[in-house]
Amino acid sequence: MQSLYDILMLVIGVARFFIFAHFIMSWLISFQVLNIRQPFVAQVWYGLTRILEPVYAPIRKVVPVMGGMDLTPLVALVGLEIIRIVLMNNVAMFY
Repeated sequence: MQSLYDILMLVIGVARFFIFAHFIMSWLISFQVLNIRQPFVAQVWYGLTRILEPVYAPIRKVVPVMGGMDLTPLVALVGLEIIRIVLMNNVAMFY
């Protein structure tokens, strides 16, 4: 059962990395540091968007738009952190 705990923590870590990468890319694209017309940038951007949109869509229905700022990644990261804390506090269940 320890391996199940490790797998869940790995999945949470990968999801956090994807959210951070998507967030940073969105800022770099909006400030025109990255150009979406470059093939590699477009592949990474659209790939991350396709991966994260099923997570972001339900959150966007609940969280209001704050003056053009999208708080969805922040809410998703807080949710992942809550799940990680709950798993760490209940790690004895996995032994």
